[in-house]
Amino acid sequence: MIEQFLRTMMRTTDVVVTGLFSPAAVAAVGLADLYARLPLRIGLGLGSGVIALLSQDTGSGATGNRDEAITQAILLGAVAGLPFVLFGVLFGERAIGVLGAESAVARMGGLYLAIIFATSPARHVALVAARSMQGAGDTRTPMYLNVVSNGLNIVGTLVLGLGLGPAPRLHILGVGIATAFGNVFSALALVAAIRGPWTPAGFVRPRQWTVTKQLLAISAPRIAEGLVTTVLEFPFNSILLVFGTDVNAAYQIGRRVYQQLTSPISRGYRTGTSIVVGQTLGDGDPAGARYNGWAAALLGLLTVGSLGGVIFVGAERIVGLFTDDPSTIGYAAGFARAYALAAPVTILYVVLSGALTSGSDTRTPFVARVSGMAVGMLGVSAVGGIYLDYGMSAVYASIVVFYVWAMIYVAVGYYRGGWVERTRTMMDERGSAPSED
Repeated sequence: MIEQFLRTMMRTTDVVVTGLFSPAAVAAVGLADLYARLPLRIGLGLGSGVIALLSQDTGSGATGNRDEAITQAILLGAVAGLPFVLFGVLFGERAIGVLGAESAVARMGGLYLAIIFATSPARHVALVAARSMQGAGDTRTPMYLNVVSNGLNIVGTLVLGLGLGPAPRLHILGVGIATAFGNVFSALALVAAIRGPWTPAGFVRPRQWTVTKQLLAISAPRIAEGLVTTVLEFPFNSILLVFGTDVNAAYQIGRRVYQQLTSPISRGYRTGTSIVVGQTLGDGDPAGARYNGWAAALLGLLTVGSLGGVIFVGAERIVGLFTDDPSTIGYAAGFARAYALAAPVTILYVVLSGALTSGSDTRTPFVARVSGMAVGMLGVSAVGGIYLDYGMSAVYASIVVFYVWAMIYVAVGYYRGGWVERTRTMMDERGSAPSED
């Protein structure tokens, strides 16, 4: 949670700093961030695959298979980041413009995107390496390293973006440079930690095709989930632009408020649940794994659900920290309240998805999120907001509908328990099943 808080704070700092420039600058970074989520989703997908295999193999004591999965996932992540480097350089500004952004927004967003995409391979490596350590039971080493990385990133954003001290005022260029530096630093530090004696994880020469197939089988739906939902964000942002640039900027701010205050906790619960459920499965205790998943979901509901109430009540004051534009503040408070209302069901969806992932089931969360976003978020906002002319009320409601549906779908999947047998089968295939005394 500490690690995720600092990472989210880094992204929040980007929004705060660009908010000092103009609403157009906020929209530019927000739209560029849509594309930046594509490599992020690949890294998170591979990270989900490796944390599932590693937690199971750690629980069963199959350290050889554990290190095999680490090595293969990091290599796959580095290679998968290369196409984004070319895309950012060649098509950055046009990619922002095609969303319907004004020319100034497209120009600023394209510059930011080109810089961020240049370090996509490093971002993938950092994500996979961190989750490799976590899956092996070490959540402190990646926390320490990422705290330093994100701290440097935040300082760089302030210094280069605002021109503090002797540094030049580089505006969005400075924000992008700081983020790129953080990505590279984090990747190098985490790889060095895996090679060193500080963590139980390690590297080996890749040899087992079975591990490769299982890593891709678990990661592919998670990657697809992230990519498809990211793609669906594009038409949603285009719908927001129909209502105006200030509405789109307000969405970026309202969403950022919710993410800054709740996402570190939610992601921490998801990672912790994946580790505990996966290791319990690896140890041959499916009943204990089921219990751990439900218990983590209840803990998340009590904490994040309560925090949602705080956000709902203080929405105007909180979003006012990001912008002083009256129109943007009003819309941003509406988005923050929509996310706050959805907080209880959102945390249940996140935690149970993490439990399913550690049980080698990434298809159920994929269907839940994609269908919920397509029908709930896009469908309700487009039909209700534009066609039926309910305006922003329908857009706010679409966020709640999305997460309610996603939560119901994953909860049913977790209750049915097909993920337990799937895990047992995959562990047998790669020779990681615990021996019977």
